[in-house]
Amino acid sequence: MNKEFKRTLITTALPYTNGPVHIGHLAGVYIPADIYARYLRLAGRPVIMIGGSDEHGVPITLKAKAEGVTPQDIVDRYHAIIKKSFEELGISFDIYSRTTSGIHHETASEFFRHLYEKGEFEEKTTEQLYDPEAKQFLADRYVTGECPICHNPNAYGDQCEKCGTSLNATDLINPRSAISGAVPELRPTHHWYLPLNKWEPTLREWILNGHKEWKSNVYGQCKSWLDLGLQPRAVSRDLSWGVPVPVEGAEGKVLYVWFDAPIGYISNTKELLPDSWETWWKDPETRIINFIGKDNIVFHCIVFPSMLMAYGDNFQLPDNVPANEFLNLEGDKISTSRNWAVWLNEYLIDFPGKQDVLRYVLTANAPETKDNDFTWRDFQARNNNELAAILGNFVNRVVVLTHKYFDGKVPAEGKLLDIDREAYNEMQVLKTSLTENLENFHFREALKDAMGFARLGNKYLQECEPWKVFKIEPKRVETVLNVCAQICASIAIATEPFMPFAATKLAKIFSIADMQWDMLATKPVAAGTALGQPELLFEKIDDETIKKQTDRLEEIKKQNALKAYKPEPVKAEIGIPEFEKLDIRIGTVLSCERVPKADKLLKFSIDDGTGTPRTIVSGIAQHYQPEQLTGKQVCFIANLAPAKIRGVVSQGMILSALNSDGSLRVISPADKATNGAQVK
Repeated sequence: MNKEFKRTLITTALPYTNGPVHIGHLAGVYIPADIYARYLRLAGRPVIMIGGSDEHGVPITLKAKAEGVTPQDIVDRYHAIIKKSFEELGISFDIYSRTTSGIHHETASEFFRHLYEKGEFEEKTTEQLYDPEAKQFLADRYVTGECPICHNPNAYGDQCEKCGTSLNATDLINPRSAISGAVPELRPTHHWYLPLNKWEPTLREWILNGHKEWKSNVYGQCKSWLDLGLQPRAVSRDLSWGVPVPVEGAEGKVLYVWFDAPIGYISNTKELLPDSWETWWKDPETRIINFIGKDNIVFHCIVFPSMLMAYGDNFQLPDNVPANEFLNLEGDKISTSRNWAVWLNEYLIDFPGKQDVLRYVLTANAPETKDNDFTWRDFQARNNNELAAILGNFVNRVVVLTHKYFDGKVPAEGKLLDIDREAYNEMQVLKTSLTENLENFHFREALKDAMGFARLGNKYLQECEPWKVFKIEPKRVETVLNVCAQICASIAIATEPFMPFAATKLAKIFSIADMQWDMLATKPVAAGTALGQPELLFEKIDDETIKKQTDRLEEIKKQNALKAYKPEPVKAEIGIPEFEKLDIRIGTVLSCERVPKADKLLKFSIDDGTGTPRTIVSGIAQHYQPEQLTGKQVCFIANLAPAKIRGVVSQGMILSALNSDGSLRVISPADKATNGAQVK
């Protein structure tokens, strides 16, 4: 921190309400923000965390059109799902509102009018893409085409999701309408533009000289934009869904979603604190932190700050914008359109009571400096080998031993030995590192520090061996279990920002009424405290549970391959005489076996109706087990010249179809046919 602030305002990127939130959203934005907010609350520092749904924009209208419902139907449905899911995961928003609220429409309209009346906009008539079939102008995501940078054939008119480049619809190569599929035309239309170039010198000084402590991905992307030179950016669109442009002559035009959405941070704060919201936005003693994903960096570091500076009235700029990179799923990019995601609302159903496990895994594997990968096997391993075996095991042993030896009451601390003092010293070291990492948004490292208390506890307990010492020196065991109780208290406090549900259970067991950061690495558990009964904080997750999830993804992968499948181009034409040269026949597989030392080959013995079995070698061993084909009728080319394959003379070729997922399926007659019958 460059200075001490009286209070902190945390904002989180507003999720589009065209679907539920997934683990990529959680790892990139919401869990890091919640960790930081919870830490500040424990530290006794004034903080509010503002969230809400982004309910305007083209993705929502596209979803509504596809389902045959209204955009309001879509946003109502998903806003409810998202809000409930966040609550169940323990994301501790002080308010979670929406951009279709009356207060937001009022705030966004006032913001635009204020800039309009100050003369902060440029008005331009430019040529933009128009769908002649749908008879409407095409805003951003109504246009798809080839990215001019990476040549992804399915880039959107505002951004290429493959390379992350921010685009204009007119930048796309071979654009097409997402509404009708028609080739769009350029037609003139009138819009309002925010001249980002006017604020470029101030932005350059504020970011490049004033915030070199920002994450390298944020700082680097801002520098790249500034070095290229900023241009005016349109803040209105030709659409019917959104906040109407509040000036005369703007019929059929709404505020651009990236002008409208960040104002939602302000309107949601006004909704929460109608009488004191300005303190959180305009007082220099307030620190504003924007938690976002890397695809939102330019809007939060360039566009929104320019809007705030243009408005004036002492609006404060963010002090930090800790954006994460992307989280992938099982080696593939998370994609809403391909359903390649782990959806939060579905996770909460499939894994009841395991909110903390997801929070832990997504933090331990957070894409803080580079893209990272979520796998179900890693999820299982971290739960079983870390949460259950390290943290849960230590706490359970302490509670069980205290009940066994001291009727469940924390014994008094006796004489401290060097090993006891070393444990307390190590807790102080962990607290210092944990605090520093949290202050600097290094949440992965902070989680390691928090888990360090549990690792320390296990090591201490194992070295002290109270189960052995009690027989000869019960007084020593009193001290050991007192120290262990204090370590458990520190685990509760240290893990609360990361795993609030487990921390709450732990605090209840050890009767810690009001957890505070100052209590960390101290002795908050009084002698004589009656402990709750032993309970498992984390249960192991079995292989069958994980297999259900991986099987689901495999099925989605197959479905996506089928949707994306395009047949190979038809080969050059041939005449009937050429076709008739092929003698395709029906035969029954008498036996089938693998060819030794050949992973792909199967050897068939086929009844072809001649009375002498025919041998055919086929490269389909990776698609069938031999027993699956025995007794099956197949189509084969009977007049193919014999060929020796791995020492076996093959007398033909079995016909197979290559599926969209790369699998081969043997061609068989729909009805039983006579062996040796020709295929005509």
